[in-house]
Amino acid sequence: MTQPTPVPSSPAVPAQAARESQADPPEPADRAGESGQELRYVGSAGDTEEALRQVTTRAMAARLPRLIAQALRLAWAADPRASAALLVCQVLAGILEAFGLLATTSTITAVISSGEIGDRLRDAAPSLVVLAAAVGLRALLGVAVVALSARVTPRLTREAETLLLDASARAELVAYDHPGFNNRWDSADRGVQSMRGLIPQTQDVIAACASLAAAATVLTVLHPVLLPLLLLGAVPRGLAAVRAARIEYQTTIDTLNERRILGMMRWHISDKHWADQLRSSTIAPFLLDRYQRASDRVQQVTQDAAWRTAKVGTLGAAAGGVAAGLVWGAVVFLLATDRMSVAAAGTAVIGLRTVSTALGGIVASGSRLYSVGLYLDDWDLFLKEAGGHRMRRGSLVLKQPSAFRAEGAGFTYPGKDRAAVAGIDLDVPVGKVVALVGENGSGKSTLAKLLCGLYLPTEGRVTWDGHDVRELDPHELWARLGYVPQEIARWPLQAIDNVTLGQLRSEHEPELSAALAASGTDQVVAELKFGLSTLLAPDYWNGTGLSGGQWQRVGLARAFYRDARLLVLDEPTSALDPRAENRLFASLRTLATDRAVVLVTHRLANVAKADEIVVMEHGRVRERGCCDELLAMPRATGLFRELWELQGER
Repeated sequence: MTQPTPVPSSPAVPAQAARESQADPPEPADRAGESGQELRYVGSAGDTEEALRQVTTRAMAARLPRLIAQALRLAWAADPRASAALLVCQVLAGILEAFGLLATTSTITAVISSGEIGDRLRDAAPSLVVLAAAVGLRALLGVAVVALSARVTPRLTREAETLLLDASARAELVAYDHPGFNNRWDSADRGVQSMRGLIPQTQDVIAACASLAAAATVLTVLHPVLLPLLLLGAVPRGLAAVRAARIEYQTTIDTLNERRILGMMRWHISDKHWADQLRSSTIAPFLLDRYQRASDRVQQVTQDAAWRTAKVGTLGAAAGGVAAGLVWGAVVFLLATDRMSVAAAGTAVIGLRTVSTALGGIVASGSRLYSVGLYLDDWDLFLKEAGGHRMRRGSLVLKQPSAFRAEGAGFTYPGKDRAAVAGIDLDVPVGKVVALVGENGSGKSTLAKLLCGLYLPTEGRVTWDGHDVRELDPHELWARLGYVPQEIARWPLQAIDNVTLGQLRSEHEPELSAALAASGTDQVVAELKFGLSTLLAPDYWNGTGLSGGQWQRVGLARAFYRDARLLVLDEPTSALDPRAENRLFASLRTLATDRAVVLVTHRLANVAKADEIVVMEHGRVRERGCCDELLAMPRATGLFRELWELQGER
């Protein structure tokens, strides 16, 4: 029998830290705001501040054409035929508006000219026909634009959401430990939701531009001085609209923390997961009070923003009114000094209203579109970088790996000062069962994720058949992995899909039967109304719910069914009854025949037959060996023996 390998324990706690651990306890929870931590979401403010600095009138004027082009590209990718039809409709609408205005001049000229009324009406008839046709056709085109937009928008939104979900699934697992990742995800998700207004707002801007171009052309023909005055009148409203967009965006960011708290509190108060403890502990009034505090802060910020927006809008409207007065004064002056005919003045009145409406539409729709663009940028950035954590690994494929090794491997979670695991050397070949044991927080689960390639080590390396996991195609790697975490994913799928995960093996039936039997899931399936075809979901989703222990059996069946060469079981029996637990470990040696097995557990009796037991403490290996070797160590120095005897005494 070989001697177990002891590893020096972690350094002693410094004297200062020891004194701090003996200090007085913290103040009560109701004084947390004074002496303790306050509940808040820790995100990244740098991107937000940069985005706010970009919300300016100049930025809007420069960005709007590019944003329209981007919207059209996205629409074209979603539905090219409908997008082309939309553009054609908008161009035709602008042309028809120009013809209508020109026909207005001809109609007024004919009506107010001298002669018999019948002759004048006959002279005006062609212009009236053109005017009526232009109005009717523009109305039909408007209906077509609405219908086409309604066709393109759902397709565009669906495509954007699919791309977002795909980008999230392709990010490194460690991304979820970065607060910035979750923040960028939420911003990108808001971008997807805002895309429902992308095409309608774009179409409104294009329609307003087409109407403006048509009316501006006619007004320029009537008298060149009118157009610059109108453009000058649009500036105050444009400035006010941009300022309002900035306030709206900033309000969203300023209430982000509180809205996250509200969402979290809603879940804790209303979800079944904590419903029994919510009632038995009578904590509901306390949580509702916390909810109301966050809600009050959101309401206060929102009300302040509404007041600021109203003041900005009032100033913009007042300045726009002054500018409009100058324009109408110019028309009166031109008419009074015979620089413009009565017919032309009548057309100018209609044209001025058209241009004014078009400018207002550009400003209003443009500012809304610009707001959409701010969130669209968040979506686009997430797609390009997946929150800054897109997987960038190799493409090497190992069909049947047989040796899994950690070489000086360590891992530090983002934002943490101390490594979760450090300096780990471990060999797990096929046919061997290695057990990881230790107290809570010793790094067992983190080491298991490193061996699985779910985390990449921040020091040292993890290899499969001598190849660094960074060099391997991650999805092909995970196809050779059977992983059972502490909390089993409860997919809302049929029982058979929950086991096979939609990835049927070549010899489906015998492999499925073996996996169900080895995990004890066959007993679960036997009690289901529709057997393997039963939908495993809450009853409000028309499914059948399972207990925690039953779900744990299903999770084991998933791992056993896969064509896995590495089987990692992290507390696989925490929710199983003694009979099911005994059944699992009785078959573990058989499962290890053509697999490498890593078992993480606190139940030390379950590791008695493991080939090697690795005892971890504070992220390092404290000792290793087989069960008999570790139990032979003195209790004063042997952590495994101490834990074993404590469990025995209990």
